[in-house]
Amino acid sequence: MRIIAGKYKGHKLKMPSSKFTRPTTDRVKESIFNILMNFVDFNNIKVCDIYAGSGSLGLEVLSRGAAEVHFVEKSFSVYNILSQNISAVDNENRCRIFKMDAVKFTQIVEHDKYDLILIDPPFFKNDVYKVIENLMTQEYLSKNGNIVLERSVQTENEDKEALEVEPYKKIGDSLIYLFSS
Repeated sequence: MRIIAGKYKGHKLKMPSSKFTRPTTDRVKESIFNILMNFVDFNNIKVCDIYAGSGSLGLEVLSRGAAEVHFVEKSFSVYNILSQNISAVDNENRCRIFKMDAVKFTQIVEHDKYDLILIDPPFFKNDVYKVIENLMTQEYLSKNGNIVLERSVQTENEDKEALEVEPYKKIGDSLIYLFSS
């Protein structure tokens, strides 16, 4: 796993050995960012990476010019890997880690507004529906903010029913959903 573009292009990331994480492949990550480049200017935006894992998605945006990235990760062992990856690109001052459950994070009353929220839960973790609902009702997005959600093709029917939206794109066994403010 590596950063694919920007200031830290080619930088290898440490990966958690947890059975509870499912890292986004470079192919899927590249496709997500190719989609985003059509309508997101990464320079100086504020980003949130929920179910952050290694931080691959959030660090990719940081490499492409984001001003600040907040990571949400509840697993202590995964948190340690994430922290090491942030330190390795020497950007602790532009990153903040919330070591907490994603649903609890999205229930915080006083919170930042984000230009981009990246959500990459373990494929069969269905609390993501509550996370999306909270993000929208609690107004976590800035005026022109966007949410990108990565899910499995195996959860497509559940996702379409719960989210009331069709997937934007299929990439291998991943589905990409887009939401905006």
